[in-house]
Amino acid sequence: MQWTIGKVTVSKLVELEATGGSRFLLPQATPEEVRRIDWLVPDFADENGRLRLSIHALVIEAPGRRIIVDTCLGNDKQGRKIPHWNDRQGRFLAEMTAAGFPPESIDTVLCTHLHTDHVGWNTRLVDGRWQPTFPNARYLFGRREFEHWSQAAVPAAQAAVMADSVLPVIEAGLHELVAPDHRLCDEVRLVPSFGHTPGHVSVHIASEGEEAFITGDIAHHPCQLARPEWNSTADADPVQAEATRRRIFGGLAGRPVLVIGTHFAGRTAGRVVRDAGGLRMLMCW
Repeated sequence: MQWTIGKVTVSKLVELEATGGSRFLLPQATPEEVRRIDWLVPDFADENGRLRLSIHALVIEAPGRRIIVDTCLGNDKQGRKIPHWNDRQGRFLAEMTAAGFPPESIDTVLCTHLHTDHVGWNTRLVDGRWQPTFPNARYLFGRREFEHWSQAAVPAAQAAVMADSVLPVIEAGLHELVAPDHRLCDEVRLVPSFGHTPGHVSVHIASEGEEAFITGDIAHHPCQLARPEWNSTADADPVQAEATRRRIFGGLAGRPVLVIGTHFAGRTAGRVVRDAGGLRMLMCW
């Protein structure tokens, strides 16, 4: 799946999609409540009110640049809180290469934050050691985000993520710690969107009068447009996370900005509009 914004293209590369099993993440999104939000079907929920979620990377191709935003779960990782995310043996890199994006062609890796499902393919296991997957890329980590998770008292699961998916990049000298409003190039810049994590960022794209916005995890699912008070159990600061959703999605409502959800399944992208029930996604494809 691919979208065009002026001279920029954004391509979706899926590692994992699932229907149901998301109540651990969004406990308020019961099937009964989800069925009340009828526009979620069929892209974002099934007729029984079970949510659809996706773990995917997004490749931004801007003039002279090839940027991958968030790198999913990765293979061979251990110590993850969700059992089936451990020791995965998926074909993500092979499928990425077949789609025309071999790892060597990526010049920038951007992590919106440092949770396990956004940094996994930063590294791969080679001869028993974690090596950077994208050898020709600079890896951009938010300075505020990195410093938070570099503290000694982080939970064991996050310490494992840092050890196998972030610190090997640091040791290889391929990283840059950037400000939350960092500009990557003329067309692509970061947008501070704290709450889900202390240094979380989203991504704004602008080219030839067209715009797009990559959410990161300000919302795991489009149901949170209609119900911004539904916080994820993974939100570090639920009050700030809700405020960020209301501010950003409210500011996008009614504007011709393509919103691309980092975990939105199905057609994934659309525009935010207002209706009698609040905000919703108007699908563009």
